[in-house]
Amino acid sequence: MTDVANRIAHRIAKDIDARPEQVLATVTLLDGGDTVPFVARYRKEVTGGLDDAQLRLLAERLGYLRELEKRRASILGEIQTQGKLTDALARAITAADTKAVLEDLYLPFKPKRRTKAMIARENGLEPLLRAILADRATEPAALAKRHLSEAVPTEKDALNGARDILAEELGENASLLGRLRQVMQQEALITARVNKGKEDVGAKFSDYFAHREKWATIPSHRALAILRAAKEDIVTVDIGPDEDTTLPRVIGMIAAEIGIPGQGPGDRWLHDAAAWTWRIKLSLSMFVDLMTELRRRAHATAIEVFARNLRDLLLAAPAGARATLGLDPGIRTGCKIAVVDETGKLLDTATIYPFQPRNDLRGSEETLLHMIRKHGVALIAIGNGTASRESERLIADVLKRLPAGVARPTPVIVSEAGASVYSASELASQEFPDVDVSIRGAVSIARRLQDPLAELVKIEPQAIGVGQYQHDVDQRHLALSLAAVVEDAVNAVGVDVNMASAPLLSHIAGLGPSLAQNIVAYRDENGAFPTRKALLKVAGLGPKAFQQCAGFLRITDGKEPLDASSVHPEAYGVARKIVQACGRDVRAIMGDSAALAGLNAEQFVDDSFGLPTVRDILAELEKPGRDPRPAFKTASFAEGIDSITDLKPGMSLEGTVTNVAAFGAFVDIGVHQDGLVHVSQLADRFVKDPHEVVKAGDVVRVRVTEVDVPRKRIGLTMRKDNSQEKSQAPRHAEKHKPRGKGPASAGPAASAQSHGALGSALAQALKRPADPKR
Repeated sequence: MTDVANRIAHRIAKDIDARPEQVLATVTLLDGGDTVPFVARYRKEVTGGLDDAQLRLLAERLGYLRELEKRRASILGEIQTQGKLTDALARAITAADTKAVLEDLYLPFKPKRRTKAMIARENGLEPLLRAILADRATEPAALAKRHLSEAVPTEKDALNGARDILAEELGENASLLGRLRQVMQQEALITARVNKGKEDVGAKFSDYFAHREKWATIPSHRALAILRAAKEDIVTVDIGPDEDTTLPRVIGMIAAEIGIPGQGPGDRWLHDAAAWTWRIKLSLSMFVDLMTELRRRAHATAIEVFARNLRDLLLAAPAGARATLGLDPGIRTGCKIAVVDETGKLLDTATIYPFQPRNDLRGSEETLLHMIRKHGVALIAIGNGTASRESERLIADVLKRLPAGVARPTPVIVSEAGASVYSASELASQEFPDVDVSIRGAVSIARRLQDPLAELVKIEPQAIGVGQYQHDVDQRHLALSLAAVVEDAVNAVGVDVNMASAPLLSHIAGLGPSLAQNIVAYRDENGAFPTRKALLKVAGLGPKAFQQCAGFLRITDGKEPLDASSVHPEAYGVARKIVQACGRDVRAIMGDSAALAGLNAEQFVDDSFGLPTVRDILAELEKPGRDPRPAFKTASFAEGIDSITDLKPGMSLEGTVTNVAAFGAFVDIGVHQDGLVHVSQLADRFVKDPHEVVKAGDVVRVRVTEVDVPRKRIGLTMRKDNSQEKSQAPRHAEKHKPRGKGPASAGPAASAQSHGALGSALAQALKRPADPKR
């Protein structure tokens, strides 16, 4: 083990709350090409049980620290080449634990453009600075007279040159910079002031026209709002010390570095030079550092919020494999209809015009009745865009006309967010080359009700709209973070290799777009895969890729029963030993918890597979192919509450959480505008993180506290005193098992089901005016 590897392992171990040996073992796996999902599930003995969140952070920190070490080696080499590397400097560079500290140490040796300090030295003014430092009792102007020349005609020019040299030396003092940065990080204030004449155009940022708070504690959403306002030239932002308290301390720290013991003329000149150095040079350097760190911190928090919401959406409850009618509402252009079967295959399409200007209500109802009866529709997914509530009433009237004895489908409001992006994508063109773009949106709406994970992976995560200032944050970091979320979600659920689309397969560990396409092509040409081992016949899918992906791919009703489970093929031997111990056939034992209950996991441990793996196998045999997603559940919108103007303070309503931010949760209550439950209103106790209480997709009961129609803002509360308010009668709500089949009971349309991100407010969130506090 090298010193560098050991140093990195200890740093990461502290960051992820693990032991250095766990980190070293995991790094070996990742460097060997293993994926995070594979390591998290199938290499627990090696990693000591690190979960996927720890592994993701480990991988991220590993990249940063390796870059840091590479930069450290480069700096050491450069200073060594200059012949200026001392033992003390080498130790300081080796001990630097951040890139900022490392760059501070390198500053004096970094090649730079010609500076004022360089010119002053060329003009022979460095001895003047040394004289002032050595003789504090003599007037600096008197000392300056000895250093006049053609290039330095006056005492003022000489003293200014000496000051330039002093400022450069202070600006390259790594110890001073580190101490100043620490004080500023603890005590600096961030200030925003409105730019003259921008009050009206920037009214949405009015909360920040005269704003000041501590840099260290400003929440991510406020920081991002201020940064956006500055970018739009609405406000000017400054980050600096409090002038009454911190600024004198800062100037004093710089003066102390120079060494100002008394009140002589030289001391006074040096003190003024220290203040000038802060004002002209160091304050700007600190501003840049703190602004960079603020932006990084705010972006990281916003990306974390986005990632958590996206994960909740992707792992939301599927309505199940049932024939579904998707309805994409529209007024002038009509409502687009698409019916898909239990597997998501497109069966039928239509366009109806029940609203203005055609008002073909009778014809629209007949079309819907015909399609429902013809295809045995069990679910109706209604897009949440314009005319969604009108379409909901249309569907309710249609269902009333179904004859007695005919199973009535369940209508559900589903978010359209991202559907138009999918419709116009190359993937949609490949899936439905002969289908109109607008109809493709209806297909997506229907499928995302059946299985949100399978459908949402076809859409860029940014287009789903569950983020906080998603377009303002570092797009590369955002993309990497969201890709990891999608990968973890897909592998947590697993996919049926004989049913899955190429986009879904591409997120399986070890595959990617190219191998996913090859799998689909092989399946189309040769039929369903009979076993997991048959995947090795796919072009380009070698032993390593098979090792990574096999455990996450399912084959139901195949030749090998264990292929339908998450048991990895490499551990089939252990699984068969367990089955043999029960004295029954593998198919008979799978799902029989009673038969497995009496087994002792320790007796099946061997040199290759430890206790964590054996326990996972036992759990999988007990519930083979178990879906980690929750049961499908719908919320109910109140009758007659269709727009923000229908709301009154005190109303108690049911809704679906669509987005969780650092300051609270947004809830769809069926009025085409999300209401905000501020973090202080989430519970009857102090809540630091809204995710402690709610997540995207939760069905909650809220009470209206405030309605601001002009600004389209709705204030809500979830505090328990809701029960004391008059409740609006909810409509029918139902629960289903994730994979339940059969007709659903009749009932008016529910709001977005528990895959919440599919809640109606998400699309609306893209339309609403920017809220500077979000």
